[in-house]
Amino acid sequence: MSVALVTGSAGLIGSEAVRHFASLGLDVVGIDNDMRARFFGAEASTAWNVVRLTSDLGESYTHHDVDIRDRDTLASIFKRYGKDISVVIHTAAQPSHDWAVRDPFTDFDVNAGGTLNLLQNVREHCIEAPFIHCSTNKVYGDRPNSLPYDELETRWEIQSGHAYENGIKEDMSIDACLHSVFGASKVAADVMVQEYGRYFDMKTACFRGGTLTGPAHSATELHGFLGYVMRCNMERRTYKIFGYKGKMVRDAIHSHDVVAAFEAFFRNPRSAAVYNLGGGRHSNTSHLEVFKLAEQITGNEMVTEYHEANRVGDHIWWIGSNERFQLDYPEWKQVYDVPMICQEIYEANVGKWTPAA
Repeated sequence: MSVALVTGSAGLIGSEAVRHFASLGLDVVGIDNDMRARFFGAEASTAWNVVRLTSDLGESYTHHDVDIRDRDTLASIFKRYGKDISVVIHTAAQPSHDWAVRDPFTDFDVNAGGTLNLLQNVREHCIEAPFIHCSTNKVYGDRPNSLPYDELETRWEIQSGHAYENGIKEDMSIDACLHSVFGASKVAADVMVQEYGRYFDMKTACFRGGTLTGPAHSATELHGFLGYVMRCNMERRTYKIFGYKGKMVRDAIHSHDVVAAFEAFFRNPRSAAVYNLGGGRHSNTSHLEVFKLAEQITGNEMVTEYHEANRVGDHIWWIGSNERFQLDYPEWKQVYDVPMICQEIYEANVGKWTPAA
């Protein structure tokens, strides 16, 4: 038996990983206790995805309603499968700047402590299994805001000729900048994943994602940019814009392309690898630009509300470079861009996201 163990298995990237690795012939063990509903409310619950995965995959998928902070129960799962575990894909997290400030203990315990629990179990029970960690571009804190930008009609854009013109690289410092409480807990997890790779010679990778997106996102205001834009447009909700004139830029990568990168690493793992992974120059948008795109897709006008103050630590511009990953894994190809992503989110949710009565 060859097992893929996936944490956050009912979430956006987790559920995509479950389906993908099951399609490769692995038995998939999922760990997810729907903390997303606690973080963001009932509309963000991923319980529906557990039902769908279990129904679609049958015996190929085994679900465990377990908290990654629960060391004893987590250890029992790893002991049960032992060296049959061929890969661990860690996507479970508390993912919001704003929520982390409300409860820093839980944020750190989930993001940093939960990651350590998983790493130690891999070390003890299946040390040969590659460990794939969903990190975040927020490990760079607000350092990207120190780059030189020009204000264009619909977006901020890095000045032509800059070293990061084609995307921010992994050599950007993570020190002496404002991270947010969430960013700090993710830095701790990111560095620990690297350390277990180097110190214990484990096969580990930190994928520092930009905007990870796709139709399986339980989008809500505090997490899920493109999904939430489409949801607001389709449900006629008011979308709140926080600062930077709505011209802040995000790159966006579809969950399919993310998981394809995970498979590439799984097949040829390295030790303590660190990769930025995002839409890059292939797939990026400002808020103003995606509002217009949403209107074109649905025929509905966006309803927005502008707030002058930006969120603490929020990036003015983030386009990451995938160059390092593509050099190591030239077979990986990016498929989706922002228009394709938004169209797919619309088609997947057109029967569910309807205007409020």
